[in-house]
Amino acid sequence: MQSRSAALARFRIMCWILVWSCAALSQSARAQAPRIDKIDPPGWWVGLPAPMLLVHGENLKGSRLSVAGKGVLLAKTHASENGHWAFLWLRTKGAAAQTLTVSARNGQGQSQQPFVLAARSTGPKAHRGFSSADVLYLIMTDRFARGAAPDDRVALERDKPRGWHGGNFAGIEQHLDYLQQLGVTAVWTTPVASNGAMPDSYHGYAATDLYAVDPHFGTLADYRRLSDALHARGMKLVIDMVPNHLGVKHPWVQDPPAPEWFHGTLERHVGAQHDFTHLVDPHAPRQAWRAITTGWFTDAMPDLNQENPLVAAYLIENALWWVETANLDGIRLDTFPYVGRAFWRDFHATLHGVYPHLTTVGEVFNGDPEITSYFAGGVVRRGIDTGLDTPFDFPIYFTLRNVLIDGKPMTDLAKVLRQDELYPHPERLVSFIGNHDTMRFFTAAHESAPKLKLALGMIATMRGMPQLYSGDEIAMTGGDDPDNRHDFPGGFAGDTHDAFSESGRTAAEQDVFAWAAGLLALRRAHPVLQSGMEQNFIATDDVFAFVRAEDDAGCSPDHSRERVLVVVNKAQENGSVDLVSDDTALSGCTEFEPMAPASGSAPKFDGIKVHIDEGAESMTVYRVR
Repeated sequence: MQSRSAALARFRIMCWILVWSCAALSQSARAQAPRIDKIDPPGWWVGLPAPMLLVHGENLKGSRLSVAGKGVLLAKTHASENGHWAFLWLRTKGAAAQTLTVSARNGQGQSQQPFVLAARSTGPKAHRGFSSADVLYLIMTDRFARGAAPDDRVALERDKPRGWHGGNFAGIEQHLDYLQQLGVTAVWTTPVASNGAMPDSYHGYAATDLYAVDPHFGTLADYRRLSDALHARGMKLVIDMVPNHLGVKHPWVQDPPAPEWFHGTLERHVGAQHDFTHLVDPHAPRQAWRAITTGWFTDAMPDLNQENPLVAAYLIENALWWVETANLDGIRLDTFPYVGRAFWRDFHATLHGVYPHLTTVGEVFNGDPEITSYFAGGVVRRGIDTGLDTPFDFPIYFTLRNVLIDGKPMTDLAKVLRQDELYPHPERLVSFIGNHDTMRFFTAAHESAPKLKLALGMIATMRGMPQLYSGDEIAMTGGDDPDNRHDFPGGFAGDTHDAFSESGRTAAEQDVFAWAAGLLALRRAHPVLQSGMEQNFIATDDVFAFVRAEDDAGCSPDHSRERVLVVVNKAQENGSVDLVSDDTALSGCTEFEPMAPASGSAPKFDGIKVHIDEGAESMTVYRVR
C-alpha cells in the first residue's frame, strides 16, 4: 500500500516537473533578443549639454542597456512597458570626439548601434543671429524653385493647389544671386523636417520624423550645402521649428515613448482655442486658457505635452541638433502661444547658453500689442521670462493693411507704435506685410501697385527688421491659403516666364522689384534706417511722417549725426504737411535731400517749419543735414 502511495507521489512530482519544464521551454521560446533600429538624436557633439538618447527597437524592456566609450558614462536608463522605447541619459563632460557603441543585451542575444560624438564647428560665421540690420526673406521651399535633384523620382503634383510642386534646397541655392540683388541678408524657409506620408503636407508643418529632412526637399547634405552657400555670401539661415505639434502619422501617435507624451490621444482630445486674451488676463480661471496650450491645432496635428520633462528634453535637444548640424543663425518658432511659458524659458535658457548670438522669432498671430508683447523675452510675466528674442510684429501687419487697404486713418499706425513701450526690445520686432498664412497684400489691395509699394517702403524704413514673403517683391497675387502659395514664376521647368531675371519680368513685376530693391539698398546705405531711433512727427488721416536718427539731439554743424526723414501720403490726392523742427530730432537741420527711389519734391524750410508737398499715394525719404 505504501509502495503504491510512494509511486503515485513520484508520478505526480514527475508530472509537475514536466509541466514546469514545458512552461519554461515555452517562455524561452517566446523570449527574443533585443533590437535597436533608431536612435534620436542620430549623433551629438562634445561640449554641448549631455544628451538624452531616445532608442527605438524591440524587447528593450528588461534588457541591459549600455554605452561604450572613453570618458562617457551612462547615468540612467528607462524603458517603456512595451519594450519599444528606451531613454538613455549620458554624461559626456570632458569626453573627446569618438564613436560610441549603444547596446541592448538579454539572455537571447544583443543589438548595438554606433553613435558618433563629434567635435563642434568652430567657424567664425556660425550662429550669428539676425538683427534689425538684416532683411529676412520667407521661402516656402516647395513653391520657390526646383534645382537639380539627385532623386527625380519624387512625384510632382503642380496642378494640385495642395500637392507637392517640387521646390527644393538646390532651387534656393541656385537663386541666391537674385536674393542678394533684392537686398536680402537672411533666409527663412518653411520647416525642413520630414512629413512622411502626411497628405497635403508640402508646407512641412506636420512632421513625422524630427531628425530627418523631407526627401522632397533634398538631403541633409543639401540643406547643409545651402547653409554654407549662404554663409559664404555673408547671408544667414533661419530654420522654422514646430515644438507645439506633429503630424498624425508620426509613429509616436500610435506608440508613444512614455505616458502623457501628448495632450490627449488620437481618439480623445480637445481642439485648440485661439483667443489669447485669457493668457494675458491675470484674473482668468485656468480653464479659460487651458485649451490654448493643450488643445490640438487640428485633428491631424497632435499636441505635444511639453509639461512632460521627457518631451521637453527631447524638443530642446532637437533644436540644438539642428542648429549645430546645419550651422544655423536663427529659429522661427511656430504657434508660439500654444506652448506653455515654462517650456520656452527652459528652451531659450539652453539655446542661448550654448549659442549666445542665436536669435529666435516667435509667431504670435494677434494684432493687439498688449497680447503680442506678453510673449516677448526680457520681461517676467506670470513669473516667467520666455527668453524669446522677439515676436513677429503682427500689430503692424494688421494696421498697415487697415490703413493702406481699408481706408483707416494713419493715426491708427501712430497708436500702435505708441505701444512700443510694452516691448522690452521694440527695435527687434520683425515687421511684414504678409506671409504664407495670409492673403497676398497685392490681392487684398485690389492689385494696387502704389499701395503695395507704400507697404514695402514703410517696413523698409520703420523701426525693426523687415521680412518679405517671396513674391511680394514682384507683386504676386494670391487669396487665402492655399491660393497665397503659388509657385514663384521661373522656378520650375515649363514656366512661361522667369521673374528671377530682369529680362524675364513683366513691366509690372519689374516696377515693384526695382522699388523694393531700391528701398532695401537705401536702408543698407544708411545705418539709421537699420538701427536708429524712430521719432514720429505727425499722423493725420492720410499722412505719416517720422525721423530715423542716431539720437534726438538734432543736426550738428559737422554732419556727424545722420538722420533720415520719411513722409508717406496714402491719399489718392496730393497732400502737404508742415513739420515744426524746434526741439525735435530735426532741430538745427536745414538741408533736406530726397533720395532715390523714394524721391519726391524738395521741401521748403523757413527756419521754423518744414513744408512738404507729397504726391498722391507716394512716399519720400530725405537725407537731412
